[in-house]
Amino acid sequence: MRIKVIGGTGYAGSHIVREAVSRGHEVTSYSRNAPAEPVEGAVYRTGNVLEDDFLAETVADADAVFETLSPRGELAGRLEEVVDRLIPLAVGAGVRLGVLGGASSMHVSEGGPRLIDLHEPAPEVAPEIHTGIALLETLRAAPEDLDWFYVSPAASFGSWVPGERTGSYRLSDEVLLTDENGDSSISGADLAIAVVDELEQAAHRRRRFHVAY
Repeated sequence: MRIKVIGGTGYAGSHIVREAVSRGHEVTSYSRNAPAEPVEGAVYRTGNVLEDDFLAETVADADAVFETLSPRGELAGRLEEVVDRLIPLAVGAGVRLGVLGGASSMHVSEGGPRLIDLHEPAPEVAPEIHTGIALLETLRAAPEDLDWFYVSPAASFGSWVPGERTGSYRLSDEVLLTDENGDSSISGADLAIAVVDELEQAAHRRRRFHVAY
């Protein structure tokens, strides 16, 4: 497959690039900065996704585009705009669009409240959380001809809890997955396995899925 990863030098994106390349896919990463440790076999393009030409390039000659950007820095309050512009580009190019979100919109039990309804997010992360929820709502309202999927990692996921590659994971649709201790976690490497599995198998068309141990 020809896979484009937007934010391919970040924590999640770099793992996805590495996993996809290891399976023989043609992978291009798009980011503002070049990677500190490039993956051999991947192509790296640097630029600004807020610029039309650069964003349009992410869907050109691709089978799938996966967006992993964080709404921080210049993208704070503007990631919604980027995805709004990506949707018609993906439709026009006939490209599958994946978006990495968060866990705060997951339900703690079947029919139960969402995580965000139980735990008020800290002010410093609240905008990021609300952006993730907004992106899911945007995809659910997208035109029927958009082939999309949205990934919610475990509640504990990020560079501060890197974990290790185990080669295993569990999936859920709307209910948060936890272990016997009540923890919800996934490593960057195992999240990447789940994402590339989805890119290859397309098991969740126009749906969200959740990945955890």
